[in-house]
Amino acid sequence: MLKSLYIKSHALIDEIWVEFDRGLNALTGETGAGKSTIIEALSLILGERASAEVVRKGSEKAVVEGVFEIGENHKIQKILTENRIDSSDELLLRREVSAKGQSRCFVNDTPTTLGVLSSIGDLLVDLHGQHQHQSLLRVETHIDLLDEFGDTAHLLKEFQKSYGQLKETIEQHWRMEQREHELKEKLELYEFQIKEIDAVGPRAGEDEELERELKILENAEKLYASTSRVYGLLYDDEHSLSDRLASLSKILQGLALIDGAFDESVKEAASAEAIVSELTRTISAYRSKIEFNPEKLEQIRERLGHISLLKKKYGGSLDAVLQHRERLAREVSLAESFDETLQQLRRQIEEQRAMCSRIAQELSARRREAARKLNKEIVKVLADLGIPNAVFDARVENKTLAAEQAVNNAGSFLTIDNRPFETTQKGIDFVEFHMSTNVGEDVKPLARVASGGEISRIMLALKSILAKADRLPLLIFDEIDIGISGRIAQAVGMSLKNLSKYHQIIVITHLPQIAGAADHQYVVEKLEEKGRAFIRIRKLSRDERIREVARLMSGAKITESGLEGAKELMGWK
Repeated sequence: MLKSLYIKSHALIDEIWVEFDRGLNALTGETGAGKSTIIEALSLILGERASAEVVRKGSEKAVVEGVFEIGENHKIQKILTENRIDSSDELLLRREVSAKGQSRCFVNDTPTTLGVLSSIGDLLVDLHGQHQHQSLLRVETHIDLLDEFGDTAHLLKEFQKSYGQLKETIEQHWRMEQREHELKEKLELYEFQIKEIDAVGPRAGEDEELERELKILENAEKLYASTSRVYGLLYDDEHSLSDRLASLSKILQGLALIDGAFDESVKEAASAEAIVSELTRTISAYRSKIEFNPEKLEQIRERLGHISLLKKKYGGSLDAVLQHRERLAREVSLAESFDETLQQLRRQIEEQRAMCSRIAQELSARRREAARKLNKEIVKVLADLGIPNAVFDARVENKTLAAEQAVNNAGSFLTIDNRPFETTQKGIDFVEFHMSTNVGEDVKPLARVASGGEISRIMLALKSILAKADRLPLLIFDEIDIGISGRIAQAVGMSLKNLSKYHQIIVITHLPQIAGAADHQYVVEKLEEKGRAFIRIRKLSRDERIREVARLMSGAKITESGLEGAKELMGWK
């Protein structure tokens, strides 16, 4: 609900602040006093477009600020979360419009966009009259209102779950078909690349092994010459290291016989002899294995050339070549199993489509039943509100698809009795409210049927029927009393009073019957000060309300009988 409204420098408003309460709030005042100006200012924080013309002459900017109590309104809380706006049980909306026409929007003191403000406004307020916040005139809302009236929420949720699964499977089938098409185009290339890699048949790490072997074969002569020279130095030459170590060992042994201090030196000499001996055997064994094989050398070079070519084509390394080969094998294997996979998905789609179609058909039947009941109830209420010859028709229609359309819209149709129907997340139904307000006239879409007070009464009738279903916390009615009086005005007042049990209501009225039914009443006045007009709004006390209702009944001159009549009308006598 709207707790308070602050307006500064908007049109004829200098500065006002007003608190509103639950129930039915009536705004009264002389014609032209500025009641609609206050509603126009309120519409700015609900996301309506604005221009520099709204800024009061001589001011830099117009400011409108509203405080709303939202409690646990999950839809609004979701918008706040998505836009990183702090939330609580209260919501502060502010709009600033500069004299240059620039607009700034704030939610809970956080700067935001007009789109966010508008989205929040759509969840807070329904404004009926000469303004644009009229949800019941938006065709896309009709199916939701009918569903809430018909209490189909559980069935709709079941349908949406089933339909979501169907669309997911269809999407999976489509992706698989695309994958099949792509693979078929590339299959020949993949098979060629597999054969090319398999023709070489490289092993992991083989290129490194061959590089080492190639290096040895290319340097066989150098290796043989160098190992022969080492062997000579160690053992084969006339003064080899082996002979010299043997002589050294004998000398140290003689010294050790004289002085035990040389015992450790004898051991070290023996150790050196052993090392040289082992090294000699190693060099001899290596030299004996050295190959001089030009044919093998050429084979290795050729093999490395084939591997190098694969590396250049398929990733730059042998590991990349082998990984590429594995990927190709998986793709080819997948291509071979496509037919079976696609057939399985098609069977799944048909099963899911059949289940979803059954739920959609049941949902459609429930909606048609609800529409028949709604049509009768709306007509009854309209008769009480002074539109006795109204015809209301909540039309529930289905759109069949031609065979070509069904093929092209695989994810958006269901079949009933072998006929394909256009489908949305809300089922196979398209709902639009139609009506006629005069005898002999054809029913027309609700948005084109009437204007001014008549459309407001139609909205009031709909709201009265859908009161428990509609979750918008605040309803505003402007121009609802145009062209009515007497008994009809009293019926409108009582209807608004009943509706205020479910919503906070703000109504602009000139009729005592409506003002008298209100829980709270405010008077809007246009005053002058220092040669400038300005608008003021104030909440009326009990005695002030009696006088204001009496004024609405009898005009400027208020008599005792008029006051008594006002009390009687308000039920306070």
